Amino acid sequence: MSEQPVVRQRDPERTREDLLTVATEAFAESGFSGTRVDEIAERTRTTKRMIYYYFGGKEQLYMAVLERAYRSIREAEQALHVGDLEPVEALRRLAELTYDHHLAHTDFIRLVSIENIHRGNFIRRLDSLRELNQPALGVLDGVLERGRADGSLRDDVDALDVHLVISSYCFFQVANQYTFGYLFDRDLLAADRRDHYRAMIGDVVVGWVGAAR
Repeated sequence: MSEQPVVRQRDPERTREDLLTVATEAFAESGFSGTRVDEIAERTRTTKRMIYYYFGGKEQLYMAVLERAYRSIREAEQALHVGDLEPVEALRRLAELTYDHHLAHTDFIRLVSIENIHRGNFIRRLDSLRELNQPALGVLDGVLERGRADGSLRDDVDALDVHLVISSYCFFQVANQYTFGYLFDRDLLAADRRDHYRAMIGDVVVGWVGAAR
């Protein structure tokens, strides 16, 4: 009895994710203008027609890449379950998580930099990102509220202030690694310095937001 041939089932979600992964790398490397859909099709061993089928066009693909990149950091924050931690420790862990995530997802930093070069032209079309990013402030709001209640955190700092400080520091480590490294002969991404830089942002946030004793 002969074996029946294996019939591979098409997995649209897997195909879409594969396309987004490669598109993320391509847009981060070459920017929106410098990336060709044909190149993405070649790298994914698919067709330009298939990409247009899933996303509608180059702009829609780029915006899907942006949304996926922001969703990744928001999901990581939610997975931390900061409600189980004391407020001060929760702030430190959120800062450290952001540092680790940015170093592990350098494409995200490049995409954000590219989008700012374009003056936010594409992100302004993504109303979904406003809703997607609200949990980031919600998580911080919850931590700050608990800290104010137990007296461990000051009451004159809001969630957006804290988010700004954490994001600025962590973004800088990746976005400015080459210029900073050349000017000061210091590798911001050196493996033997990462624990030091991770602890720095935790200390900065806790030292700033912590209630005076």
